Amino acid sequence: MSFLDEVKFNDQGLVPAIIQDATNGQVLMLGYMNRETLEETVTGDHPVFWSRSRQQRWVKGETSGNTQRTVEVRYDCDVDTLLIAVEQRGAACHENYRSCFYRRINRDGTTETVEKRLGNSPTR
Repeated sequence: MSFLDEVKFNDQGLVPAIIQDATNGQVLMLGYMNRETLEETVTGDHPVFWSRSRQQRWVKGETSGNTQRTVEVRYDCDVDTLLIAVEQRGAACHENYRSCFYRRINRDGTTETVEKRLGNSPTR
């Protein structure tokens, strides 16, 4: 049996993939993978995602140049979430932040940006 047969994909055939910086542990983004893109991720050099909005395969950095190299792929105890450690080059966020998690919600309900943009304009 392949490890792919153990992964619990959701009703849309997807599994969430948390992308983490392999060097410092920072969570960079959350993407989704289907069976084919997960297999491609495990056997290749970079994470491959399934775009829910475009309904197609995509690789981070194809258009922006902000690339990821896969270091390690793990899955959780329920086999329904992936954790992928990467070497990130440039921004992980399409808004040009290092991480997609660049905003914080304070206890009083206000929000603030806690990272600086790496570039001037958003890219995809």
